[in-house]
Amino acid sequence: MEPQVAELKQKIEDTLCPFGFEVYPFQVAWYNELLPPAFHLPLPGPTLAFLVLSTPAMFDRALKPFLKSCHLQLLTDPVDQCVAYHLGRVRESLPELQIEVIADYEVHANRRPKILAQTAAHVAGAAYYYQRQDVEDDPWGTQHISGVCIHPRFGGWFAIRGVVLLPGLEVPDLPPRKPHDCVPTRADRITLLEGFNFHWRDWTYRDAMTPQERYSEEQKAYFSTPPAQRLALLGLAPPSEGPGSPSPDLPLTIVTPKPQNPGRARGWLSPSISPTISPGP
Repeated sequence: MEPQVAELKQKIEDTLCPFGFEVYPFQVAWYNELLPPAFHLPLPGPTLAFLVLSTPAMFDRALKPFLKSCHLQLLTDPVDQCVAYHLGRVRESLPELQIEVIADYEVHANRRPKILAQTAAHVAGAAYYYQRQDVEDDPWGTQHISGVCIHPRFGGWFAIRGVVLLPGLEVPDLPPRKPHDCVPTRADRITLLEGFNFHWRDWTYRDAMTPQERYSEEQKAYFSTPPAQRLALLGLAPPSEGPGSPSPDLPLTIVTPKPQNPGRARGWLSPSISPTISPGP
């Protein structure tokens, strides 16, 4: 790896890795070469980028402290806000560079994704993107089968959070990194893709290979809850309406976490307390 790339990677890792994230460099060209022009990143091929993913540790190391920090805003997803906060810290840590951050959920005005996160993870060598084309003589006929990434250490127990682009910084000699093929057999790939497409709620597809770490039962319960209900699950209440309440025309309001049920909220915000069982599908 070029010294400049290694130095930048180290700085970004110093900012993100203590909070349960991982960072992988790649060239924009590697990503664009796999996609039709409509999905290309509009940057020169050698432009340096970094793929950012969250590991199971992110829940305790980043999300819970973020919820306690009073940075939480109404009407948006707490995890997305937490990730955006930490990716913003990357920009602050490299003030001398032009940096563009694209979160995995961002879309253009026409609803086309700004980044195809699983493709980016594959070309960065972070996780292998298993697709229907990876199964010889597949059994699914006319059924639509979506692909899924598997991490070499965490299996499916991780999430791709976005990319950090450095426009103007080109690294033509960056050596490509292939993702580890941790589901090599046809039978296991069929099981993986069927589990992801047809039984994703039972979490089993995430164990396509034996992971070093899984989500806690607490974390599984959180991610099984519809986003609109997650604030209530966390025991956080929106501010009351009345004199002094912000105008609805103003941007999202900063709120102080306020437990609806103090005992329950302490449980969710304490790393040492977790629900005893995971929710059903």
